[in-house]
Amino acid sequence: METINAIGRRKAAVARVYVKEGKGQITINDRALDAYFPSTILQFIVKQPLAKLEAEEKYDIKVNLDGGGFKGQAEALRLAIARALVKINPEDKAALKAAGFMTRDARVVERKKPGQPKARKHFQFSKR
Repeated sequence: METINAIGRRKAAVARVYVKEGKGQITINDRALDAYFPSTILQFIVKQPLAKLEAEEKYDIKVNLDGGGFKGQAEALRLAIARALVKINPEDKAALKAAGFMTRDARVVERKKPGQPKARKHFQFSKR
């Protein structure tokens, strides 16, 4: 099996994933998963698509992660892994879609407007 690649995005985070057959190692920016994401919750988020298909020990995953915070990065990585697994076996798409792993979360930070302190907040109005 050749290397399959996929991309996942969430907020400002971008995850580029390269999947090949192996022993289940996940390497993020040349670091192990538990070194990059010390939080077990974030590790769980990343492994969700693999756990759903019972494929944790099947593939080695190399990841380039860029931008955003750790939560956004974890969710971008989850989407990228799910997309790569669908490229490997298209029949898995229904199960991953039902679990919500194939949907790109399009919510991003709203831009700051001129003449305001934040995106929606306004300076206090003074009549006099």
